[in-house]
Amino acid sequence: MSRRYTITLISRLRVPRRCSSSTSISPLSRSWSPRDAFAAATERVRAGTLSPEDAHNLFDELLRQGTPVPERSLNGFLAALARATSSTACIKDGPALALALFNRVCREEASPQVAVPTVCTYSVLMDCCCRARRPDLGLALFGCILRTGLKIDQITANTLLKCLCYAKQTEEAVYVLLHRMSELSCVPDAFAYNIDLKSLCKGSRSQRAHDLLRTMAKDRGGCFPDVVTYTTVIHGFFKEGETGKACNLFHEMIHQGVEPDVATYNSVIDALCKARAMDKAEVVLQQMVDKGVQPDTVTYTCMINGYSTSGRLKEAAKMFREMKSRGLIPDIVTCNSFLASICKHGTSKEAAEFFDAMTAKGHEPNIVSYRILLHGYATEGCFPDMIDVFNSMESNGIAADCHVFNILIDAYAKRGMMDEAMLISSKMQERRVNPDVVTYSSIIAGLSRLGRLTEAMEKFNQMIALGVQPNKAVYHALIQGFCIDGDLAKAKQLVSEMMNRGIPRPNISFFSSVIKSLCQEGRVMDAHDIFDLVIDMGERPDGILFNSLIDGYCLVGKMDKALKVLDVMESVGVEPDVFTYSTLVNGYCRNGRIDDGLTLFREMPRKRIKPDTVSYRVIMVGLFRAGRTVAARKMFHEMIESGTMVDIFTYNIILGGLCRNNCADEAIALFQKLRAMNVKFDITTLNTMINAMYNVQRKEEAKDLFATISASGLVPNESTYRVMIKNLLEEGSVEKADSMFSLMDKSGIAPSSRLLNDIIRMLLEKGEIAKAGNYLSKVDGKSISLEASTTSLMLSLFSREGKYREDMKLLPAKYQFFDGLC
Repeated sequence: MSRRYTITLISRLRVPRRCSSSTSISPLSRSWSPRDAFAAATERVRAGTLSPEDAHNLFDELLRQGTPVPERSLNGFLAALARATSSTACIKDGPALALALFNRVCREEASPQVAVPTVCTYSVLMDCCCRARRPDLGLALFGCILRTGLKIDQITANTLLKCLCYAKQTEEAVYVLLHRMSELSCVPDAFAYNIDLKSLCKGSRSQRAHDLLRTMAKDRGGCFPDVVTYTTVIHGFFKEGETGKACNLFHEMIHQGVEPDVATYNSVIDALCKARAMDKAEVVLQQMVDKGVQPDTVTYTCMINGYSTSGRLKEAAKMFREMKSRGLIPDIVTCNSFLASICKHGTSKEAAEFFDAMTAKGHEPNIVSYRILLHGYATEGCFPDMIDVFNSMESNGIAADCHVFNILIDAYAKRGMMDEAMLISSKMQERRVNPDVVTYSSIIAGLSRLGRLTEAMEKFNQMIALGVQPNKAVYHALIQGFCIDGDLAKAKQLVSEMMNRGIPRPNISFFSSVIKSLCQEGRVMDAHDIFDLVIDMGERPDGILFNSLIDGYCLVGKMDKALKVLDVMESVGVEPDVFTYSTLVNGYCRNGRIDDGLTLFREMPRKRIKPDTVSYRVIMVGLFRAGRTVAARKMFHEMIESGTMVDIFTYNIILGGLCRNNCADEAIALFQKLRAMNVKFDITTLNTMINAMYNVQRKEEAKDLFATISASGLVPNESTYRVMIKNLLEEGSVEKADSMFSLMDKSGIAPSSRLLNDIIRMLLEKGEIAKAGNYLSKVDGKSISLEASTTSLMLSLFSREGKYREDMKLLPAKYQFFDGLC
């Protein structure tokens, strides 16, 4: 076969152009042989200092001098180039360059100076074609080998398998491996099997790979599965979610005497970490160390990622320390994973500290690092810190991309800060970063939520004009906005428009959420209009939609209309469920129609609807609210006898209801009985019982119960401290109340405006003016302000005829104006 055919094949591949270079190598010294020149060039390829221009200059000189090119030296040089893909700063595409150079030396005019290509040369070129993602040319070159009659060796046969696999002809590769290798006078080796196994697993055909592994193990040719074979199939099974098969093969591997290497252990550990089975991952890690296999960066990265995504920050930090103690340096991917976990499970402040520590230790944050930290601050609403990080990006040489701007815009939009969001959008345009559909979606959604629908539509039209196609999220935001605004005609128009664009129209769940939102605002008639719109669009309302509308009418006390919706629901074949009836019963109870609620509750079994825990809770709340304690007790016993689950919320209803209906002693007895049964209480239960004990003068029991809160695994909340402080003040223990307030403050619990007003009034009524002044100093007029009853009391006490007029000077200066008002 002529060389011209080979040249024609290779010329189909795009190759690097020659370009000027200031670092070109000088022409060959006359004292250098071609072998020496190729050896030096090969070393420069491996060192990453040979540029494409240098390679072309070398060949120019050889061809100019008419020096014969040794086949072995040429092959070694081409093979080095083939492996130089993206590994050096000078050569970006080594395989394509190797093919281009071979194309030059094979020209007709150069033929006397170049040895005839051998099977080794063709193997190198076939490998280059695979690496250059042109396996079809590699297969054509194999055809050249067959035409020339060259004897195929094992390496060439394996390269043929590689070309077939790269060309996604894996089944042909398996056929060649099992049936045609012998015809080529080659015996399949482990490397050949591993090529096919890797391709099968990459194509999500790990079971087929496992079958091939079995064939390999049974082969009498002396080729047995090695560690690479097992690791490839194990990794394939894990990738496809076949964890059981992967683990079985891992144990079989060890049983067959094939010792897992670091890659095998990493595959197992990575899969276990992704499944958040960290305890099992720890066992495998320890087994790895015990077997003398040293964990590498990948091992620790998997463990750190696993702990991080599971929210186990302490264990992740421990792995960081252990990793460094072994001399391994976490890469930026590992650091970013840990940073993201801190933002998700910790605080942005902790994340910022880790971010700073990364930088201090030489881990330069990349744009992903900045995105993670920005998202953390955005989620917490720490906008000044968010902007500081954003501004620091440019000073550190990292340009903000569309994703970064989207984080900032979305953060402001979700908080209703649209002016700030629009300012960031302007900065985005100034830096010539093009907005995408996510950018517009955030802005349009934010404007729609605020009812600024004209501006939202302007942005919508702008995005279309710029060629940014709106998606489902954009349409949903606008449709919801117009629905809430009452412009159902525009909403319907947008629904039609999105369908014309091939976007599925909003489903029932979407409209249910809109109806629920309107009902919670008391806009039931508007909600009913949307309900009618859904029917008009040809949708069939489901139980959730009907229940949302029923709940809306119940909330505004229109029970007759709620029942009419129930009738419509049944007439169209939608069966009411336990939620429907619980909603109606709750509506009757909230509106003081307890008897109607009981009647409906008793109707449920006749409708083959069994009351659940929520149903019983609703009716018992209604009975206690109506003062029908005996009936509520009976309902509780009925609930137990029916086998319905009684949870802590139900117990809280019973205990609280008894206490509010002057049955505190009975509530305490029931509480003690439940305590003996080891019922797990929550803090609400204990707050209720502490208050009840104080109310019936069982003060020591109340104090003892408060003291046991921590031992019960619970944490006092603001309500707990309010109960204790108010009762201590009522009994005259002012100093103890002060101590309790200090304890609350040290626990990091901010007092509510209601609690401070209660304390101030109680202290003023007891004549503790100076102490009341101390609490008045905590009133900031923002989160905490004086209630009308507190102000009225102060006016009466510090007026000219007031009881404590002379003690007004003990108050903070800003409250001494009472003297001038009275």
